[in-house]
Amino acid sequence: MKRYLCSIIISLVVLLSIGTYYVKVASSASSLPTYTFKTSEGSVKELDPVIVQATLEHHNIYEPLTIESDRTKYDSDRPFWSDRNDVQIERLIKKHRSFMRGRDFINSFYEDDDFLAYASVNSEYTKSGKMKAEFDIGLLEKKDEDETSFRIDVPGQERVMNTEVRDVQLIHSKLQVLTMNDVYSNDDKQTKEVHLYTIDLAKKKVVNDKTLVSETFTYPNQVDFEMPVNTSPSKPNNMILISIIKAVTDEEGVYEEKLKESKLFSYQYDTEKLSTIKGAKKESLNLDIARSGYTDGKNLYAIAFKSGKYQMKTFDISSGALTNNIQLDLAAGKEEANYVAIKNGRVYFLLRSGMGENVTYKPAHLLIADLKTGKTLYKGETVMHAAKKKNEQKTGFSVNNLEVK
Repeated sequence: MKRYLCSIIISLVVLLSIGTYYVKVASSASSLPTYTFKTSEGSVKELDPVIVQATLEHHNIYEPLTIESDRTKYDSDRPFWSDRNDVQIERLIKKHRSFMRGRDFINSFYEDDDFLAYASVNSEYTKSGKMKAEFDIGLLEKKDEDETSFRIDVPGQERVMNTEVRDVQLIHSKLQVLTMNDVYSNDDKQTKEVHLYTIDLAKKKVVNDKTLVSETFTYPNQVDFEMPVNTSPSKPNNMILISIIKAVTDEEGVYEEKLKESKLFSYQYDTEKLSTIKGAKKESLNLDIARSGYTDGKNLYAIAFKSGKYQMKTFDISSGALTNNIQLDLAAGKEEANYVAIKNGRVYFLLRSGMGENVTYKPAHLLIADLKTGKTLYKGETVMHAAKKKNEQKTGFSVNNLEVK
């Protein structure tokens, strides 16, 4: 009897806790402002796929929020057991919930019309102090929802200190997994490598481990590998860009890049060709452009600020040639931060000033333009609707991210 009584008491405590949580949430939400977009040009329908993540500051309290479909949702309104994922991950979860369980890093996915594939690396230190690393592989055949999952050892795992999956492709029934690895070196040396692992899905084994790039260095020298932001990271992609950034850290800990010694490479999956991009020609793809660009696997899009205006240049990755140059109808100061998304044949450009020393509301400006012509499809700014008018000028608003469905 005591056991049942204990269970009942625990259940009541849990229910009361949940009830208290939602009462507090409802009370809090009613006192918080909402945000919408005020349209100055174009169609409001262009806002449908836009998701803006921001933070409200009020009386030294920070409230994360999301503006979606021109409506405001505070994180405090969400069930306390729920997580907020990348919109691309949330889309996959809705379609393939079973396959997606415990898998939430978008760079680990590949998706086409027939398959959804996944590859990640799980690692841990053994009692002997050595690293044990293995691939977690998953393949879903969409037609019949047939799932295959298995784990296999990462080749040379005893050398691996840390590994990060950066791209996954499915080519001729074999999974291509691109990783950036920190590996053990002798003495005081450090080594970083870019690996391409080929995994035979039928045989469930790694059939090739190719080192694309390897850099060994000693402190105070530093080396970092970078890749442009991928606008569609899970989609089929035949070419990638890799930047090798060399730098040095001085006695005071100041990090200084050595761009003359840094390099830009391209790798083509179907030909297995690794090429150095020199960018010698004027108005051609180079290291500086690639580092600040956005890629869809075929083109690289770079945003430039000139004479108070933003320009977007398009470069063909395979040739490095400039193929398009458009000016965006959005003026701004250099101190203003921007968030860019490229999707649906459009460039989405969100501009904001951020919060200064005095907490006041400053609107974020949104421009949506045609990717090829630069024609403005939408222009507007956020408007705050304060729950209490007297609080309107004491509320800060800071944009954190821009996502597009």
